[in-house]
Amino acid sequence: MDSIRRIKLRWLHGTLGDVGYQFTRVRFAPMAPQSWQPPINAFRCEKGVRICVDLAGVDRSMIDLTVQPQRLVIRGERQPPEPSDAQGRAIQMLAFEIDYGPFERTVDLPERVNVEGAHAEQSNGLLWINLPFDR
Repeated sequence: MDSIRRIKLRWLHGTLGDVGYQFTRVRFAPMAPQSWQPPINAFRCEKGVRICVDLAGVDRSMIDLTVQPQRLVIRGERQPPEPSDAQGRAIQMLAFEIDYGPFERTVDLPERVNVEGAHAEQSNGLLWINLPFDR
């Protein structure tokens, strides 16, 4: 039995317009963003481990979780936050502190977890991952 289970929260929803937009954004972007690590809170509970990941502004389709018996890997991408047309076009950047682009975070777990019992849910910009112990 495969001891690695991938939870895919990404689904295909691209269209030709989306591909064109992404090509234009990448082609004319001033510089390629560096990979970053989202902050987490990890809790050891009676029945397992709960991990809270701060992923505000990240659509669930852009999140990929890999659960292994003693490791969790969180990957994905956040688009750069930009003002919408309703808010007006930006003419000058005053501060740029929110990380964007590809991210990856690896969490080593304190003991083996039941890979098949892993569950994730996203609410209010936080991704909660429940990993029951393998007992």
